[in-house]
Amino acid sequence: MQRAFYNCFYFVCVLIILTISSGLQPLIAQDEEPNFSTTVSSHCGMCQDRILEAAISVDGVLKATYNLDTKELSLETNEQFNKRDLARILAAAGHDSDLRRADQHSYEALPGCCKYRDPNLKPCSPDEGQANPESASDSATEDFGFVSGIIQEKDDSGELRSLPGVNVYWKGTELGASTDEEGKFRIERDAKTDSLVVSYVGFDNDTINMSAREAVNLVLSQAVELGEVEVRHKRRSTSISFMNAIKIESLNEKELCKAACCNLSESFETNASVNASLTDAVTGTRQIEMLGLAGPYVQLTQENMPGVRGLAALYGMSFTPGPFIESIQINQGTGSVLNGFESMVGQINVELKKPAHKDRLFLNLFANMDGRMEANLILADQIAGDWSSSLQLHAREQPFTRDMNKDGFIDSPIGGEYILVNRHRFKLKAGWDGQAGIKAVLADSRSGQAEFDPNGPIDSDHPWGSLIENKRLEAWTKIGKLFEGERTSIGFQFAGSWHDLDSYFGVRSYAGTQKTLYGNMLYQQVLKNRAHQFTSGLSLLIDDYKEQLQLRNFDRSEFTPGAFVEYSYKRTDRFSAVAGLRVDRHNLHGLFVTPRLHLRYLLGEETVLRFVAGRGQRSASVIAENIGALASSRSIIIDEQDASKPYGLNAEISWNVGLNLSREMVLAGRAAMLSADIYRTQFQEQVVVDYDQSANALHFYNLEGQSFSNSAQIQFDIEALEDLEIRLAYRMNDVKTQYGEELRRKPLVAQHLAFANLAYETANKWQFDATISWNGQKRIPDLIAVPEQYQRQSSSPDFVTVNAQISKVWKDRFDWYLGAENLLNFRQDDPIIAVSQPFSEHFDASLVWGPVFGRMVYTGIRYRVFRK
Repeated sequence: MQRAFYNCFYFVCVLIILTISSGLQPLIAQDEEPNFSTTVSSHCGMCQDRILEAAISVDGVLKATYNLDTKELSLETNEQFNKRDLARILAAAGHDSDLRRADQHSYEALPGCCKYRDPNLKPCSPDEGQANPESASDSATEDFGFVSGIIQEKDDSGELRSLPGVNVYWKGTELGASTDEEGKFRIERDAKTDSLVVSYVGFDNDTINMSAREAVNLVLSQAVELGEVEVRHKRRSTSISFMNAIKIESLNEKELCKAACCNLSESFETNASVNASLTDAVTGTRQIEMLGLAGPYVQLTQENMPGVRGLAALYGMSFTPGPFIESIQINQGTGSVLNGFESMVGQINVELKKPAHKDRLFLNLFANMDGRMEANLILADQIAGDWSSSLQLHAREQPFTRDMNKDGFIDSPIGGEYILVNRHRFKLKAGWDGQAGIKAVLADSRSGQAEFDPNGPIDSDHPWGSLIENKRLEAWTKIGKLFEGERTSIGFQFAGSWHDLDSYFGVRSYAGTQKTLYGNMLYQQVLKNRAHQFTSGLSLLIDDYKEQLQLRNFDRSEFTPGAFVEYSYKRTDRFSAVAGLRVDRHNLHGLFVTPRLHLRYLLGEETVLRFVAGRGQRSASVIAENIGALASSRSIIIDEQDASKPYGLNAEISWNVGLNLSREMVLAGRAAMLSADIYRTQFQEQVVVDYDQSANALHFYNLEGQSFSNSAQIQFDIEALEDLEIRLAYRMNDVKTQYGEELRRKPLVAQHLAFANLAYETANKWQFDATISWNGQKRIPDLIAVPEQYQRQSSSPDFVTVNAQISKVWKDRFDWYLGAENLLNFRQDDPIIAVSQPFSEHFDASLVWGPVFGRMVYTGIRYRVFRK
């Protein structure tokens, strides 16, 4: 099986490289830009202006000319141009072309002198048909129609990049829209106003007078005046939308470049909402934490489809290399029902770089003082007019062993990791858009005592060691269509994955295979006045698990079909609501209902209040999610109560409720933002992970009593000086669970945390970033029954860590960075209990409360070739 997988992997690599190389010819030789022309119906000079404005707003159009006599529109374009986009925008402006006929509603919105379909329309007088703002304003306010456009951002390199998710709405009305993935929007006119408000995270709101316009092309950049729009603030690297009923914190590429960010598990070093820590002192496995609860309670999605879960709940975090990530969206509290029922304390969605990303070539090289070396290569191009593709390659090797604390165990696991992602974006006939991708992962990790030989005997007479091998294949596709009139749309999502895990820890073996299939159909309907929107659909999630812990098998198949509906209400820009309901039937846990509610109220122009409440449910993969415990001599004891359920345990069920207040302000002339959050997660059912019952065993059993998490956070962001951004945060976690007869704090979770991030950038592109974290005390599980030399204090000390990075950008294409993690070199003393006797009953490397690696210096380069 292993040889077949390797052969398949290499075959797919060769096939994809040969396929995409044919589309990467422009990287070597660039042909002359192609030209395009089409006939567009018109009548007067105002028509001419409107057609040109619509044409130049199309992505990929460099220059446009229009002959009013011959009706010919001539374009100079690049490889990003798509004639379907041109046809759509011309039709939205009300003009017929050889490509598409405008709908009657858009045509009727034209001024009287532009009704070119009227055979009795007289020629314009010299003063008629000109682009007179006043006459256009009268026409626009008397007739309904549509306004369309494209919104882009000029980044630090001066390149234009489409901005999805920009909110546009008519001031003081209920009519609004958002830009799509290509930065395009279309919004119905309102008779009450011609003032179009543009709102985007990280920028101030701006208003455009659309009385004389049918289309608009906006470019957002720092302190650049564009017609009637002036954006005064630069885009933040972390931002929160004031318009969305669901609080979503967005991290863009600039934020991810503040630290090494080698993979997803290391992408939250500069973020206060998500915490990352090690599962044990041997394997180097990292897990995240949100609202005081471990990562499996956070729903991880990749482009809003199921991401790492089950057997990949912990290891899978490293299977998404940081350079592959375009952005991350963090939502605390239960998320939307459209994405499933498993979100219990929050959702993290990862957007990978698309084939249409600004980088046609991206190269990242990384190395640290521990001998870890990484290389990432991304190639992207347009294969044909309606088909673009990208190839993403990742390789990591750590061949050297090191034992700085002289405890006999190597400090960092050694091994390799190889990842390939190939994705495509395409457009089909009849207006269907689609994406598809595949991903392959090969990873192995070796840790343990320095003398450990993975090819030698595995018994207590030889050095203790751990070997973990992961193989994973994924495939996914998304396809959707926006119907005529742009009030209804339909979308389909399909994904499948195969994961194989083979490992051992000392003399204990653990292996598993997971096969997953996922399907989701969504139908969206916007009602007449656009204040009401319904999204409904059907979903299916199938998981097949085969696990073996030593000689004991844990096999299960889970089959969960479901149906859902979500209603969105938005009244002007002050109040909005999202209410969702799911009904799912699990073959082992039965029928269950998942309600969720999100409310948003704008208290003032700069202050928004949000409320969230909802239910979450999941099946726990108790061994894979607590795999750090296998790096010990603890026995794994599962208190099975119902043999028909996974591991004989109930499904986990929680209810989450939360409040968030966000306020933007100006202090001493500087932009600032204050955010305060408070959440409570109450478990109705939970699989309790009990380290306290015995120092030589780990018990799993159904909750009998209370279990909850109360979490409060306050965060303050300010641009203290020009080009100096400061982020301060404090979080309090009160997490308790009933362990036997006693309600106790959850072990190894800090009750208090504080955080500060400083980022400074000079005019000549030197960037300085520093993150200071203070972790309060953590409760350590009871070790009273073990010999005195192995006992530990009941709680850990508090500690401070500092990470810092310096980077320099040359010509917006070449970056060099140098950084250090754990700059103060703080380390947990004796993180491995009974380190000299790893096969004894007291050996335990799972009680990690702080850093186990010392100061780590790293360096790297990034190189880009932009699209033209």
